[in-house]
Amino acid sequence: MTLAISNRRKRKDLIMRALLGLGTLVALVPLVLVLWYVAKRGLSAWSWHFFSTDPTGSFLGDPGGVKSAILGTIMMVALATVIAVPLGVGVALYLTEYGKDSKFAKTVRYFIDVMTGVPSIVFGLFVFIVLILSGVGGGYAGWKGSIALALLMLPIVTRSAEVVLLLVPSTLRESALALGAPRWRVIARVVLPTALPGLVTGSLLAVARAAGETAPLLFTAAIVNGSTLDLGTRMNSLPVQIFNDVGQAQDRLVARAWGAALTLVVLVLLLTLIARFMSRRSRFG
Repeated sequence: MTLAISNRRKRKDLIMRALLGLGTLVALVPLVLVLWYVAKRGLSAWSWHFFSTDPTGSFLGDPGGVKSAILGTIMMVALATVIAVPLGVGVALYLTEYGKDSKFAKTVRYFIDVMTGVPSIVFGLFVFIVLILSGVGGGYAGWKGSIALALLMLPIVTRSAEVVLLLVPSTLRESALALGAPRWRVIARVVLPTALPGLVTGSLLAVARAAGETAPLLFTAAIVNGSTLDLGTRMNSLPVQIFNDVGQAQDRLVARAWGAALTLVVLVLLLTLIARFMSRRSRFG
């Protein structure tokens, strides 16, 4: 009897493993096809000239590259990350360590959930109305695009950070508190280091989401061809450059859009690898 039950469990385990593997393969097929097609179309546009020159806007002459778009994307997403990640992790810490099931914490969770489902264009319109139409800080500017992206990232960072922080065993907190450590030191020395890999993963999800958004930047940073490091002026970005080029009638501009799309994918991949490496070193080193 016991042997029959053991064999039945093994068969069920094998069946479920096979179904899980099949589901993973089915999910990977569209991802691999998309990456393969983007690489196939984008690699043909890559060259030193592609990365070292700005778009010219010329209809007949040299269309230029995507230098300004790369610089603008990196700067605006970096500023948005500096704004959204500390704020989002701080809100998550309040919800898990202090607020917990209080009415105010439940209200904050509700609004975070609402923000998660808001279309990205709404954040762009919000910043456009509040900061551009009102004339605050001048007209279109890169830092306004960063604010729109930060608003988009904030609910993603907060929700993912809250889930990760809840996974930290309560026994770790209780042991540190029993030794006489204040709560802030327990959070800084025990909770955050334990949850760091998950926090990095959640932040990277938000960064990847923000890096590919077009609508918020169309209403805030606008479109410009030249390179600039001044976040107080108009800035180009890879999503906006792709949006501007992909609908053009000229094949060379469409090819530049594919090259920019592949560049965006590679930038997100490199950022993910670097962050993973740093989080692993901080965890084991």
